[in-house]
This record gives sequence, structure tokens and C-alpha cells, in this order.
Amino acid sequence: MDSNGNIWPLHPRTKNITNFTMIKYSITDNVSVQTLPTFSYRWGGHGNQTSSGVKFSDLPVDVMWRYLDANPDRFIPALSAFVGMAFPTGDYQRIDRTQDGVGSGTYTLRLALTEQSTYTLPGNHALRLRMWATLRKPLNKAQLHGMSSYGTEPGFRGNARAGLFGSAGFSLEYGINQKWVLAMDIARDWSNGSRVRGVMKDGSIIDNMGSPSGDWLAAPAVEFSWSPNFGVICGSSVYFAGHNTSLVVSPQCALNTVF
Repeated sequence: MDSNGNIWPLHPRTKNITNFTMIKYSITDNVSVQTLPTFSYRWGGHGNQTSSGVKFSDLPVDVMWRYLDANPDRFIPALSAFVGMAFPTGDYQRIDRTQDGVGSGTYTLRLALTEQSTYTLPGNHALRLRMWATLRKPLNKAQLHGMSSYGTEPGFRGNARAGLFGSAGFSLEYGINQKWVLAMDIARDWSNGSRVRGVMKDGSIIDNMGSPSGDWLAAPAVEFSWSPNFGVICGSSVYFAGHNTSLVVSPQCALNTVF
């Protein structure tokens, strides 16, 4: 989608398989810490390139504080705050293939607020509402050499400062029974442009400011839990509006376990 939201074909397309594993540890009843290791493999694009292997992305670590406990009888939701950091563990510079650029090269401050409430509908069906808003702020410039995730070419020397980015949205989950749940997420993502400065291989100087982007997505899903501690959810996220971004359809499945 261009700056006006018009849709244009994009060829060749890039594809990827990504594995997210959220690990969450409860310190107290109201404080927990979590991390989200992410691995991916990409292929397609110009020249039908692939990643040189499975890639490990930047690693986020967050602390969550639930500062208001839910009280469904009084229609009081649970409110939580997150603060954390994403560490620059992913490859972002001196890469040999464009598909290898999975990192940002920056330490990124992560802030979020979440709301969660549950209601009992006629027929004894549960309805859960979740809302969230996130903000991400890169704290340093990424030093760049050669090809990078910022689109620089071999021989380049310089740096990049990524802009603010974040998201907001809500999710509804409707319990058909104790095992089956229907879910729908609606979210808005946004990002300011990154500024890239440096010297090309031929000695020319560049100072480029990327355009801001945004998108809207819907993510319907079905969840099945065969026990209180184990469940699986499958669905697909679909970008249906936006500007300066790509339309993406992402089938997803997740396994949830509690110990």
C-alpha cells in the first residue's frame, strides 16, 4: 500500500516462517517477567534468495505489574503495565543476503498498558475483552557497515536511527463451551521512519529519512483446550488497510501450556 492507501501488486513476494516462544515467570501474584525468543527463516524476493539459515531476532525482556485486580461482579477490569527492553541480538549489518537482516541494532525501550475483563453472557457463555497500547523507543543509533536490514548496500559506512513505533487494539474471545473459544483481534500498528546517514562505496553521501507507515489488521482464530493446562489456538492475521506498508496474510498456530 502506498502513502495514500492505494493497493499495488508487489512482485516477487517474500515469505517467512517464524517461531515465537513466550516464556513467562510469576515472581509474585501481581509481578511477572517474560521474554519472547523469536526464530525465523525467509525466502523469496528479488533473486529468490533465502536466509543463510534459521535466524534469531532481537530479544525482548519485559516486567509486568498488574496494578488493579479484576472484579467481574463490579465490572472492574484487570489493569497491567509493562516495561522492558529489546536487546540487539539479531543480525542487522555486514550481512551477505538481504533475507538475513532480522535485527535493528538498537536497544529498544518497551512500554505497554493492557486491560482485561470477563463477562458472563446468557446461556452461561464467557466473553473476554482485552485492550492494549504499546510504545517502542529505540535508544541508540545502529552503526552500519555494508548490507543491512535498513536497506544499505555493500561498501556502505554510516548509521541509522530508527523512529518510534507501537500498536493499539482490542481482542474479543467468546466461549462456546469449556473447551472451544472463538477469538477476534483488531489492531492498528504505526511506525515513524528511520533516518539513515553515511557514505556509499563510491564516496557519495546519503542522508535519507524514511516515510512513516501504518496498518490495520484483523486476526480471527479458534482455540481448543483439552485440559486446564494445555490448549492450542489457530487463526490468521490479515492486513486490510494502511499506508507505506505491505499487505500480509499470516496463518498462525500457538500452543499454550501452564506449569
